[in-house]
Amino acid sequence: QVQLVESGGGLVQPGGSLRLSCAASGSIFRIDDMGWYRQAPGKERELVAIITSGGSTDYADSVKGRFTSSRDFTKNTVYLQMGSLKPEDTAVYYCNAQIINSQMVYMDYWGKGTLVTVSS
Repeated sequence: QVQLVESGGGLVQPGGSLRLSCAASGSIFRIDDMGWYRQAPGKERELVAIITSGGSTDYADSVKGRFTSSRDFTKNTVYLQMGSLKPEDTAVYYCNAQIINSQMVYMDYWGKGTLVTVSS
């Protein structure tokens, strides 16, 4: 069984910063891409950032220059450093990982999400 657990969400003022973490655990053989998605109220889930197994990153245009994703391969953990936050960044942020589990099955895994609220 594989789990993704996010942490680090909360309330922050506009212009502030937050750091999200997502740790993968369980019966993991290999982790390929890891990423962050978000879903604002009344909107569809959208990609925020993705980081490959080689460490390459890609970001949504709306967060480029403000958000940075990184990985600790020794801890099976991905991070999202968010800066210059705007009210429109308010959303539930979900961690995603493409994982080959110990039974050699390739699957997409999701965390339960962490709420980020940007408000004064």
